[in-house]
Amino acid sequence: MLFEGEALPHLKRLYAAAYRMTGNAADAEDLVQETLLRAYRAFDRYTPGTNCKAWLYTILQRVRTDALRKSGRSPETVELAGDGPPVAGAQHHALQRRDLEQALQSLPEAFRTAVVLRDVEELSYGEIATVLDVPMGTVMSRIHRGRALIRAAFGEKKE
Repeated sequence: MLFEGEALPHLKRLYAAAYRMTGNAADAEDLVQETLLRAYRAFDRYTPGTNCKAWLYTILQRVRTDALRKSGRSPETVELAGDGPPVAGAQHHALQRRDLEQALQSLPEAFRTAVVLRDVEELSYGEIATVLDVPMGTVMSRIHRGRALIRAAFGEKKE
């Protein structure tokens, strides 16, 4: 099994996820480049037939965490008192892509990553838990709170 055949089909999706995580094209390119380099170096330990996409996202998340540590930052942790006010009819409104991107970028790092991996990259909760190396309950909580913050952001714009 060749690296190119397993990993490279996921290149565009990796870049899209990295861009949504960083909000910056150059940083996203750096993350993807380092991710593919690490994946290539470790490809002899990859088990053919397993979920290559989840394996690559796990590496991407670790590269992102390493980059944040090197820059002296850590992912922002936010404690919410509630999930925010419910937004009636928000699902019925057509959301502008730009507004959604801005809402995603405004999320704290941990919530943004979980929401992107679930709602954009369509990874399962189990895959996300593996990628982020956190319990599935934490993944579910982060996704729920991230979505609530996005709903609240759109609720404020609509009012």
